[in-house]
Amino acid sequence: MKNSALILSLSLGLISAGAANGLWTNPKDSTLPIDFKIQGEYIGETSKGKKIGAQIIALDKGHFQAVLLPGGLPGAGWDGKNKSLLSGSLNERVAKFTEAKGNRKYLAKGANEFSATRNFPPNGHLPSNLIVNGKVIEGKYNNGDSFKLQSIVRTSKSIAKNPPKNAIILFDGNNKKEWIGGRVDTKTKLLNTDGKDIKTKRKFSNYSMHVEFMLPYKPAGRGQKRGNSGFYQVDHYEVQILDSFGLEGLNNECGGVYTKKGSDVNACLPPLQWQTYDINFTNAIMKDGKKIKNARMTARLNGIIIHDNIEINGKTGGSRKEPEGTPGPIKLQGHSNPLQFRNIWIVEK
Repeated sequence: MKNSALILSLSLGLISAGAANGLWTNPKDSTLPIDFKIQGEYIGETSKGKKIGAQIIALDKGHFQAVLLPGGLPGAGWDGKNKSLLSGSLNERVAKFTEAKGNRKYLAKGANEFSATRNFPPNGHLPSNLIVNGKVIEGKYNNGDSFKLQSIVRTSKSIAKNPPKNAIILFDGNNKKEWIGGRVDTKTKLLNTDGKDIKTKRKFSNYSMHVEFMLPYKPAGRGQKRGNSGFYQVDHYEVQILDSFGLEGLNNECGGVYTKKGSDVNACLPPLQWQTYDINFTNAIMKDGKKIKNARMTARLNGIIIHDNIEINGKTGGSRKEPEGTPGPIKLQGHSNPLQFRNIWIVEK
């Protein structure tokens, strides 16, 4: 394939030194590097009127990977099959991307070996030439089809959703009386795990639930080292929380039922954006000491259905010891990462 190039001309200044530990939890932090402002989602269309999306993943110290998506963004038009990958690096105010080549592995540590897809090159990989001025991408495929993309910040349709009258308010920013562990930040009014598991004092069995969470920006991390957490249904079944922006959406990535099932679509947004889980959960049923029905779940990540009334055929790792079918707490996993939560409520069936 021919080389492709992506040049990002940005009037954002040089890369800052950033946080000493390479991890940020506040999108307004003045030490956030330029990398953070380059990463994100872009949407537009080709000269032939076909929609196209792009997700740019920050890989630390001025390195990136761009994922081009025909049809639009995941859950919003992408054809679900084809991708093109470009790797890039920042030089002062310009980041230049070229067609990703060489020996690449999924989530490799080195930016020159990193691939956002398990199969490299991915299905539908096409070379192109692109220039981004500020937050606008202009480019052309080698087949002559030109396109223009604009930076976009998607917001979940259920963000800041008000609880119904019959909901149990688990956290609204005032206190953590419904939780064992955790910390409420007095300034932000957010519930923090501080890297440790927290659980509800109450136990639940069948319910609908709403949770809002923010992943840290940790660009040097890869895989499970990138803001790892989990949202445990009745402390038996983990729905993964992880910065998996731009990736495949596997069972150990954001939205996946850990070790059981990957997401139907990777609806994970970039780190330091508020994201939502809306879960409809039905517990397993036991009779005479035997399970006669598996747990079932429908899950929406950022308003997009990622699991549609699926069965969960057993516990996931790190769960409580009591048998399936018994009521249990909701657990938000710490996993040594600083996760932040807000607007948590539940409606029992």
